[in-house]
Amino acid sequence: MKFDFTEEQIMVRDTARDFAVRELDPIAAKLDEECTYPADKIEMLAEMGFLGVAIPEENGGGGMDYVSYVLAMEEISRACAGTGVIMSVNNSLVCHPLFKFGTDEQKVEFLEPLAAGEKLGCFGLTEPGAGSDVSSMKTTAVLDGDEWVLNGEKNFITNAPNAQIAIIFANTDKGAGNRGITAFVVPMDMKGVSCGPKEDKMGIRASHSSSIFMEDVRIPASNRLGDLNKGFKVAMITLDAGRIGIASQALGIGRAALEEAIEFAKERQAFGGPISRLQAIQFKLADMAMRLDAARLLTLNAAYLKDVGKPYSKESAMCKVYAAEASTYISHQALQIHGGYGYTKEYGVERHYRDSRITEIYEGTSEIQRIVIAASLLR
Repeated sequence: MKFDFTEEQIMVRDTARDFAVRELDPIAAKLDEECTYPADKIEMLAEMGFLGVAIPEENGGGGMDYVSYVLAMEEISRACAGTGVIMSVNNSLVCHPLFKFGTDEQKVEFLEPLAAGEKLGCFGLTEPGAGSDVSSMKTTAVLDGDEWVLNGEKNFITNAPNAQIAIIFANTDKGAGNRGITAFVVPMDMKGVSCGPKEDKMGIRASHSSSIFMEDVRIPASNRLGDLNKGFKVAMITLDAGRIGIASQALGIGRAALEEAIEFAKERQAFGGPISRLQAIQFKLADMAMRLDAARLLTLNAAYLKDVGKPYSKESAMCKVYAAEASTYISHQALQIHGGYGYTKEYGVERHYRDSRITEIYEGTSEIQRIVIAASLLR
């Protein structure tokens, strides 16, 4: 395997790093504390092509590859995980399925403004009674002439309060389970669409999430995304790509926690010198660094496989579960190294600890990832 990055990939990484240091590092703690959506920073990401990284330029995107996407996501998420997930959802969960399954007309009407960052998207799969169990979905779509009529509720939808376009999954064949689900493109300003209150979350607080309510929402029949009753396939293929994005977010969070732990260990004095001299601290740092590097290699491998057109479902599940759990472990150990200081908001590790935890849950829990991996091994 070739581990060298191309000049373009290095440029993308360095551009993202410079932006993160200059624009996000100074305000990340405040964004978290005040639950502020970073609208001006999202506009800047759009100008750099980071809201449609792997979408071709002719479709409004940055024309880069998924390895570049991983590198950019890690840098942005290292500074602000909330900003990172806003970027990830628009790239992986909205632009990707529109590019893969959208008609030419849908690509012009919806994909181009989303990939260019002129509009923001969200992904409506989860419901109050249907998370990992997609077959329990209650949202319905009924064809009435040349329109689909949608009714139902989605919850925990990242970007929903700030989005203009949603990818919504609905039941179009009751009783058919996964074989009766269809995907739709739903503009958020359609009559009958509304959002619930913003969730008061433990972490990634710069990213806003809410429920989406649909009451007799009428959309053109042409807004169906992909084939009728094939929405489960659309969702699963979309989530394969999305998990690479969340793994990259986890890398950024874990790296931030590790870097801060190293710096603190060098400065904190105890037992006659810096605690970095203590073997107990050194072993923690070594374990943290090993897990971070292993997670990064798994993530880059999944991105590489996607870029070259090879199957990557198992690898995306592997990188997602491993990077998420590594991030949680690293942030936990970083807080431990900080001792009582780590439990205060004075230091960033408290925020990283809270941010890391969600990466084991959304876009497929760690338990679901293990099911995906095992199923692939046992075929």
